[in-house]
Amino acid sequence: MFLAVSTTHHPATDLGFLLHKHPDRAQRFDTAAGSAHVFYPEATEERCTAALLLEIDPVGLVRNRQAGTGGRRGGGAGVDAAQYVDDRTYAASSLLAVAMAAVFSTAMAGRCKARPELAATALPLEIRLPSLPCRAGGADLARRLFEPLGWQVAAVPLPLDPRFPEWGDAPHHDVTLTGTLRLADALTQVYVLLPVLDDAKHYYVGRDEIDKLLREGASWLPGHPERHLIARRYLGHRRALTTAALAQLATADDLAADSLGTGFEPGLIATETEAAEADAEGTSGEGTSGEGTSGEGTSGDVGETRPPALAELRRRAILAMLRASDAHRVADVGCGDGKLVARLLAEPSFTEVVAVDVSHRALELAARRLRIERMPDQVRARLRLVVSSLTYRDSRLTGLDAIVLSEVVEHVDPPRLPALAEVVLGHAQPRLVIVTTPNIEYNVRYEGLPSGALRHRDHRFEWTRDEFASWVGGLGARYPYTARLGGVGVDDPQVGQPTQLAILERLPAGEHRAAGEHRAAGEHRAGTGKGR
Repeated sequence: MFLAVSTTHHPATDLGFLLHKHPDRAQRFDTAAGSAHVFYPEATEERCTAALLLEIDPVGLVRNRQAGTGGRRGGGAGVDAAQYVDDRTYAASSLLAVAMAAVFSTAMAGRCKARPELAATALPLEIRLPSLPCRAGGADLARRLFEPLGWQVAAVPLPLDPRFPEWGDAPHHDVTLTGTLRLADALTQVYVLLPVLDDAKHYYVGRDEIDKLLREGASWLPGHPERHLIARRYLGHRRALTTAALAQLATADDLAADSLGTGFEPGLIATETEAAEADAEGTSGEGTSGEGTSGEGTSGDVGETRPPALAELRRRAILAMLRASDAHRVADVGCGDGKLVARLLAEPSFTEVVAVDVSHRALELAARRLRIERMPDQVRARLRLVVSSLTYRDSRLTGLDAIVLSEVVEHVDPPRLPALAEVVLGHAQPRLVIVTTPNIEYNVRYEGLPSGALRHRDHRFEWTRDEFASWVGGLGARYPYTARLGGVGVDDPQVGQPTQLAILERLPAGEHRAAGEHRAAGEHRAGTGKGR
């Protein structure tokens, strides 16, 4: 297997700094896929080419696989022979992708201590893969995958056998990609798309492949027009994995702009809602946070005394409840831009803070806002970033003291709410669950919000107080949790508080209650305002 990366950036030999491989030395690496060799066929100031040659032992691959299955073989001598006679030695595939990750890991991460400015610079690049399978799509598939990323694609089909032209062409192509990109982006794109084009992987595809796909494709996959095809092929056509990956990609574009706080525009509704919440809280139109992750929710300039924004009140209420319950290991599920996560990390009593979001890009932006690279080691050690969908079980969320679902449930389609409840209360089973969600009855107090409109364009619904109480009561009836209701924000005598709140506490193991004792109580925990 062969891959060549060339540049005409001047001086072109700077490519050696980015790849961390000296142009004057040929190097050999042992990888799980075989022996990888890196060398430079050309290295001048005008043009430099780095080549990766992967030597595959097809007999060794078959033997290793059989050894891993106790020596069992698929029945029949013909099947066994076919395992040894194939294109794996020559055609670029997931084996080459594994070798790339092993040999070029630092370059793919975009790190270069010697030339950090160069690692961040888009360079004129050419990548050649002389034998690239483009199964079920041919050259058109290669163009569909690479051209949206800024590449010019030249793909020449290869004959099955030049001696027998009547046999026609193989699915393999001699592919050359030309474009101006950061080297890290170029390498990670090839890394992800190799097994997509080959439509196969040489190793077991499990749930961890979702994280790998979303991590390596974070900067380009959410907006790619072929993201469905990429996810399906990369994840081995496993429907459950593909569905989970696409669910995590679905909101990435919305959350990205929102988390950055740079002009997210959910129509006029969200903007006007934030202003309305500010007016309702007596803040005279200050920039407050309405719902989800939009807005900063700060309290104004130094020296001015202003009531805190509703988003800040929510965070204070949540923190007070966590402290009162003596919770130490806490997950903020649907963490968005990480404001609550930052507050949790600021208190050493929270010994483990798990930031969870369905969007890998949202977590990436939260990490940037939290400035993880500048965190003291003892603080960074308390933080975990987890990409996960609330409607799929995830063992990484089990064993925690508390799970917070702040302004999250209203973003879930109603038919999927039972799955969410089962994941959190039935599988993860934290000692404490805190839920906040908008009170739709309060929306009439927002003068700029059209009648009947929701506070955010991504809200699937907003509940009345009775509807929320009914949902929470149902949770208490199905799971071993007590439930209490309350609210956050100014308590209007006609429509209640703008944010609804539920506190669910797990019963001790073995304790049983009569069905009537599972209903949600109307009282509210001290410090968060009066109940309804």
